[in-house]
Formats: sequence, C-alpha cells, structure tokens
Amino acid sequence: MRVDFDPQATGRDDFYRLLTAVVVPRPIAWVSTLSASGTANLAPHSFFTIASVQPPIVQFTSVGRKDTLRNVEESGEFVVSLAPEELFEQINATGTDFPAEQGEFEAVGIEAEPSLLVKPPRVAASPVALECRLHSTLGLGDSTVVFGRVVHAVVDDSVLVDGHPDITRMRPLSRLGRNEWGTTGELREIARIPFAQWPGR
Repeated sequence: MRVDFDPQATGRDDFYRLLTAVVVPRPIAWVSTLSASGTANLAPHSFFTIASVQPPIVQFTSVGRKDTLRNVEESGEFVVSLAPEELFEQINATGTDFPAEQGEFEAVGIEAEPSLLVKPPRVAASPVALECRLHSTLGLGDSTVVFGRVVHAVVDDSVLVDGHPDITRMRPLSRLGRNEWGTTGELREIARIPFAQWPGR
C-alpha cells in the first residue's frame, strides 16, 4: 500500500522534510563568501549540483534569504569547497545561524586560505575548491537558485590518482533526511554498454 502526500495539505515544513528525506543523498556545497564589510561567511548548502559543462557552471539553492545569498548578490563571487568526512563537526557547525557580522571561519575555528581569482577565501583543509563568479540567480517561491561560473578549480594532490580526483581519498559527505548525513561507504562500479554493442542487437 502506498501513502499519498498532497503538498498543499501537508504544509510547507512537513513537505520540505519529506522532500529532503527522499531526494538523497545530496552533495554539499560548502560555500564561502565575503560581505560588503569584509566578513568571511561559510555555510553548507545541500541543494547543489552541476548546471553546465561548457561553460562550467555549478548551482546551489538558498532556502530563504541567508548571508550567503546576500553576499553573493553584493560581491558577485563565491567559493565551493568540498565537504570531507574528517571535517564533519565543523561543517555542521557552520550551518548555525550566526549573526551576519560574525564570520564562521573564526567562530568555528576553520583555517582559511586565499583564493587565486576571487576574493572569498577557500577552506584550507578541504581537498577541493571551485572558485566561482556569479552567472545569474533564479527566484523560485521561497528559494533562490544561484548559478556560478567556475573560473578556477584547485585539487590537493593527495586525493589525485593518475591525475584524477579519487572518491575514496576525497571522502565527501552528503546530506540525507532529518539530521542524518551520508558517507562514501561501499562503492560499485559498472560501465555503460553502447547501443552498437547491445546484446542481441
């Protein structure tokens, strides 16, 4: 037996919890920005993916108007750092609703490093960072989708295998439902069969 959920009858918060429990796992964009006054903001956003390959554009969604969104709109720049397992507690802590004038790098005790082409800093302990300039935003109800063109990428050589980022070395976290987080866990690998080689064709 299936259970039906009507978004209108269920209510905003309850349906949000339903969506985030079934659209899983979700990669985490650990987004750093700078405010107009120079405060370095850092926050995790779990509505995150690739929007375009050429040009390279990534996207994340801000649910409501948070410091990250305001800073991106004002400065036109942001950095997405990979959220690795070993920084689990710090990543979670940067999701706290600190006042806008209090930077998460300092509040949580996270070391920052300068970016190459944009002003917001990168997370020094993260093995991957994507430096982005704002491409556009799209308002959808109570949320805003932020599109950023990747102008520079940096990957620590400790996570590279034959020049390619290795998932078992990066060990990215993901968000699940409620307060649950996912780790890399067991990996399965399979190649796609081209139609020209499809059995029985």
